[in-house]
Order: sequence, then structure tokens, then C-alpha cells
Amino acid sequence: MLDFEEELKKFKPSKELENAEDAIMNMNMQDMTDIMQEILKDKGQG
Repeated sequence: MLDFEEELKKFKPSKELENAEDAIMNMNMQDMTDIMQEILKDKGQG
């Protein structure tokens, strides 16, 4: 049987995963709400 507490103590996160997470979090990405707000703002000015 697995001892989950013991396994968690041995866990070391992957460096590649940490780097990917940092890159994703630092991206300035628009979501659908941002895009819709831009469209509505542009239509209001036209």
C-alpha cells in the first residue's frame, strides 16, 4: 500500500514545468471578455 505522506515528502517538481508555468503566467493574453469589451467599445465610438 502507498504511504501518500511519504511520497509527498519525496516529490520534487519538474524544473521544465516551473519554467512553463512562469512563461504562461507572464503572458499578456486576452480572454473572450476582453475581446468583447474592445468590440463594444469600438462600436460605441463609430
